[in-house]
Amino acid sequence: MLKQFLNLKLSQKLSPQQIQLMKLIQLPTLAFEQRIKQELEENLALESGKDNEAKQLDEEFKDNDFEDSDQIQAEDINIDDYLSDDEIPDYKLRSNNYNPDNDDKTIPYASGVSFTQYLTSQLNTFRLDDESCLIAKFLIGSIDDSGYIRRPLIDLIDDLAFTQNIYTDIKKIEEILHVVQRLDPSGVGARNLNECLLIQLKRKDQSTSIRLAIQILENAFDQFTKKHYQKLLKKFNVSEEKLKESIQEIERLNPKPGNSFSNNIRSIEHVVPDFTIEILDGELKLTLNSRNAPQLHISKSYNEMLEGYKASKDKSKTQKEAIQFIKQKLDSAKWFIEAIQQRQQTLFVTMSAIMNYQKPYFLSGDEEQLRPMILKDIADEIGMDISTISRVANSKYVNTPYGTKLIKEFFSESMTNADGEEVSTIEIKSILKSVIAQEDKKKPLTDEKLAGILKKKGYPIARRTIAKYREQLDLPVARLRKEI
Repeated sequence: MLKQFLNLKLSQKLSPQQIQLMKLIQLPTLAFEQRIKQELEENLALESGKDNEAKQLDEEFKDNDFEDSDQIQAEDINIDDYLSDDEIPDYKLRSNNYNPDNDDKTIPYASGVSFTQYLTSQLNTFRLDDESCLIAKFLIGSIDDSGYIRRPLIDLIDDLAFTQNIYTDIKKIEEILHVVQRLDPSGVGARNLNECLLIQLKRKDQSTSIRLAIQILENAFDQFTKKHYQKLLKKFNVSEEKLKESIQEIERLNPKPGNSFSNNIRSIEHVVPDFTIEILDGELKLTLNSRNAPQLHISKSYNEMLEGYKASKDKSKTQKEAIQFIKQKLDSAKWFIEAIQQRQQTLFVTMSAIMNYQKPYFLSGDEEQLRPMILKDIADEIGMDISTISRVANSKYVNTPYGTKLIKEFFSESMTNADGEEVSTIEIKSILKSVIAQEDKKKPLTDEKLAGILKKKGYPIARRTIAKYREQLDLPVARLRKEI
């Protein structure tokens, strides 16, 4: 049975303009420039750069008055709304550190051969028949960026049969694999870490320490990875000094040989700071990167289209559709320009609040001066939503006297020390890292002992919390920090 009833509820829907603003806010500088470029290509009503005729256009737009009885059904186009931005002097739309030299936004990238091409080119130094050469190239194509062949050889045999129509066996594959493993960089083509290290050691001059290192990897790899040095001393019957020399030889090897080549040709990711903080006469000065404040204005050609419509005596259906299209493009351009200005203001206000909140740190550079700070603290300070602060913090960088920092690194939880003061977890991690760096590597401190040391320093932290902070600092457990 069907029934009709009223249901009242509160809901919030974001307008397209609000969605566009949020997307722009979260973009870092380089991605923001790409977004502007995309908008300029898609919307011909929008232009960039200085426009010497901006004021003239403004006056012309003001004179356009559509009083014709054949006006379009939508609202009259108020040109003042679209070009009100042009009435604002250029200097008010620029950031404080604007410099014409910053307009050069091109970034050169080095070109080069790929890792696979580099390995394949080395096959010319070996005498291989046609089938062996095809198998070798197939094996090279199976090597990942780290330099390893991760798949079982039996699977590669099946792939060769299905894709290359080459039927072979394990013995043949292993024979060709040994050829591939002779390529540079040393260690490439290995199937696991142990094999990778052995390939590199066997290509070195066979000194006493190298031979012992090979024996360790071949016969006691598990004890080596777990750093059971006493078992190794007993197993190989060598002095502690000899064992130390061999372990140092192993530690000098490259566990990811592919990276030694890939890093040389990989496009460098350029980090362009969105802000700069300087110390002038003992005070902090914040500036927004001028590349975040582009000069955009309405296209002159669209004004001419409007004038043509006004001068036309025959207001055809096609002309009305065209003027409606122009209105849509003008609306889009106007919204985009306003969104950019709001983005610029939001970034500056948010970073200003963060700078003032963490003023002791920015003046000293001492991480122990960082105050506990969460997104809500800044949101309450400037009266914005937490999600907006999060978008600003997650992908933006600030250039400080102490290096370029990711803004979200300044946010941290708090804990209360022995004196009842709230301290940042960043400060605690810094102290923990310092304690571990100064420990006796022959007898590394366990998490329990680390917790005791920090407690004596006035930071009562549980052992499990120490373990969490240690993992966040990418520091291994005590057993794996042990050195002979």
